[in-house]
Amino acid sequence: MYLLNDEQKMFVEQMRKMVAEKVAPRAAEIDKAGEFPWDLKEIFQEMGLLGLSVPQEFGGTSQGHIYVCLAVEEIARACVSSSLIVQVQSLGWEPILIGGNEAQKKKYGPRVSSGEALTAFGLTEAGAGSDAAAMRTKAVKKGDKYIINGSKCFISNGPLADVVTLFAMTDSSQGVKGISAFIVEKDFPGYAVAKWESKMGIKGSPTGELVFEDMEVPAENLIGAEGKGFIYAMKTLDTSRPVIASQAVGLAQGALDLAVKYAKERVQFGRPIGQFQGISWMLADMAAQIESARALTYQAADMVDSLDPRRTYMSACCKLIASDVAMRVTTDALQIAGGYGYMTEYPFERMMRDAKITQIYEGTNQIQKLVIGRELLK
Repeated sequence: MYLLNDEQKMFVEQMRKMVAEKVAPRAAEIDKAGEFPWDLKEIFQEMGLLGLSVPQEFGGTSQGHIYVCLAVEEIARACVSSSLIVQVQSLGWEPILIGGNEAQKKKYGPRVSSGEALTAFGLTEAGAGSDAAAMRTKAVKKGDKYIINGSKCFISNGPLADVVTLFAMTDSSQGVKGISAFIVEKDFPGYAVAKWESKMGIKGSPTGELVFEDMEVPAENLIGAEGKGFIYAMKTLDTSRPVIASQAVGLAQGALDLAVKYAKERVQFGRPIGQFQGISWMLADMAAQIESARALTYQAADMVDSLDPRRTYMSACCKLIASDVAMRVTTDALQIAGGYGYMTEYPFERMMRDAKITQIYEGTNQIQKLVIGRELLK
C-alpha cells in the first residue's frame, strides 16, 4: 500500500472491511452452490463499485483505473467469483467508453453504473478464441437495422447480462479489419441464452453461450464505425488485463494469508511448521512473487490512465506475471496445508481452482507472450 495515496489507502481499507464482513463469510457457499451472489451485487452497487469505470459525467464513480484494480484485488482475496461482478461490469462497458458516441455513453453509463444493467463482453466464439479473424458471427445492415446471426461462447455474465458489447463481422473479406462492435440488449428479437457452462472454478460467476438468430439491432447501436471493432476490443483488453492481474494478486495474497495462519497454528515435531526452513522459505518465495506482481500491476493501471504508449506491453506483462504467480502461490499454499488443503472444508483447493482461469481469460498467457514479443519488436 506504500505506493498509494491517502484517498486510495482509505478506499482499500473500506473495501477490506466490507470484504471481511460480507464477502468472506459467503465465499465457500457461493462456490458450492454455483449461484450468482445477488446479495453481494447489491452491496457493490450501493458502494458505487459497479461504476468505477464509468466517468462521472455519464453517471459513474470513476476516479482512475487503479480503483477498479484495487476493488477487484480486495474482493478476490476472499472470493474470485464475487470479484468478477466488478471486473465484468467494467469489461462490458469499456468498448462503449472507448468507441461509443456521446448519446450511447449517456444512455448506458447510468444503467451500468447503478447496476440496473449487468454487462458482458461478447468476443469469443467456439472457433474463434485467440484467432479473432476466424469469427463467424455476421452483421448485415438492412435499412436502419443490423441483422446479426451467430453465437458466442464462454461469455462471463452471459446468462444474466442485460447489455452485451458484441463483436461481429460486417465484412469477412477484411479479416480483423472487418469486425464491428455493437451494443446489444437481451430483449432484442433473436437474442437467446443457449447454455450455462459448468466450470472448474469461479462457479459463482455465470458463464454461457449466446445465440443470435436474425437478431435485430438498431443501427444507432453500432459502436463507432464499421470495421473498428477489433481495435475497440484490443483497447478494451489493454484496460482489462491489469484488472485480471489485480484479481490474481488478490487471490494469491488471500492464499498466502491463510497459509501463514496455518503454518503458525499447525504443530508437527513439537513446533509450528512455519518454523521449519522448508516451509518458511516457501512462504518467503510466495510473498516476494506477490509483491512483484502487485507493483507491476499498479504500474500498468497507471499507464492505462495516462494513455502511456507502452500500456499494451505493460498490460500483457502484468497479466502474464500475476496469473502465473496466482497459480504457483495457490498451489504452494495447498501444499503447505497438506492433506487438509486438499479437502473442500478448507479454502485452499477452491483458490487453486479459481487461480487457473486467470491464466486463460482475457487472452491466454501464451497470447500475452505474443503481444509482449510483438511490442518489443515494433
